[in-house]
Amino acid sequence: MATVNDKIAEGMEFLGQCVAGDPALGCMQCGMCSSSCPLGTAMQYPPRQLILQARSGNLDEIIKSPSLWMCVGCYNCSFRCPRGIELTEEVWPALRDRAMQLGIQPPTELQAALQNTFKYGNALGNSPRKRTDWANNLDVPLRDLSQEPSVVEVLWLVGDYPSYYPRNQVVSRDFARILTAMGVRWGILGRDEKTIGDCERLAGEEGLFESLIEDNIQVLSKHQYEKILVTDPHSLNSLQNIYPKRGHNYPVEHYAPFLAERLDQLKPLLAKPVEATVTYHDNCWLSRRCGCFDPPRQLLEAIPGVTLVEMRRNRENGLCCGGGGGGMWLDGHIVEQGGQRLSDERIREAASTGADVLAVSCPFELSRFEDSAKVTDLEGRLKVRDIIELLAESMDLREKETS
Repeated sequence: MATVNDKIAEGMEFLGQCVAGDPALGCMQCGMCSSSCPLGTAMQYPPRQLILQARSGNLDEIIKSPSLWMCVGCYNCSFRCPRGIELTEEVWPALRDRAMQLGIQPPTELQAALQNTFKYGNALGNSPRKRTDWANNLDVPLRDLSQEPSVVEVLWLVGDYPSYYPRNQVVSRDFARILTAMGVRWGILGRDEKTIGDCERLAGEEGLFESLIEDNIQVLSKHQYEKILVTDPHSLNSLQNIYPKRGHNYPVEHYAPFLAERLDQLKPLLAKPVEATVTYHDNCWLSRRCGCFDPPRQLLEAIPGVTLVEMRRNRENGLCCGGGGGGMWLDGHIVEQGGQRLSDERIREAASTGADVLAVSCPFELSRFEDSAKVTDLEGRLKVRDIIELLAESMDLREKETS
């Protein structure tokens, strides 16, 4: 039977395996991580307590706690940590992985999303054969490299929601028109595309993530391109920060900095005024994790007619929408445990600026914020638009809106 000292040693060893150095000794218990966690007050074990309990030999209690499935990957705890401890990227996922190895399953909706990814390569559970359905009746040429391989300037990884979810499919068609209007030679992977796996990794499915890496590097190695372009910041994070740790480096960029770098080329195409007061939501992975704050704002400010206003919490202090790290499939669990849907709080904050439009740059946020607008009685008062949609409108490239 394990003694108290054995359990403490196990906890210290576990922490040592999570992050480099000696995090068990490195943590000062300053509480910066817990105080910055947007759901910390609803957790039995907020971030600081995770390390404290592990050091005390209470790994089993942490793993069995509902708190384990309340992290939404906002990256605040890691960003604020004066010791640089990677709670978001390492400790939380490792605890979740350990729980699943011991037979403790995640909440039902997250469990279903992980099973869908294993079976179909996407969390929505759609067939790979439908990956290009978003492009049906697209009025610009589409290079599907799974059907006709060719050399391209940009390999666009469309992503799961932009490929399958109707609201996001509109944005995908807009982006295809923008790239074409700018003279970019672009292509997609079509039915060969799978999720990059960032949310699955943060949800604790390390085995599934490793399998996705193997599949993705095999596909990416078949094609010739100068740059990989993503619309999903979570894909950017994995390809920029995680895949290289496994020995796979790719020239990858999110669409916002890609377009912002080409503003001299883009501005002459932005001819139609978009008369709107716009506030921008800094999504956690593009902003805090990957350090991209200015490019989205540069794009919005380049659109004639747009007046940009800031929310009280912006840039590195922006409030998470609650969709990252598996959070897209954890809302029910979080509310059940006494937390709140962060997207509801955030859209109220956006409305308080007096803005007409809440602009976003992550596929998760369209559905999350539009749903929040309905439950907070803001529908009709505050539109949720991807930056791509606003650019396409100014370029007079948009298809007729469906309300």
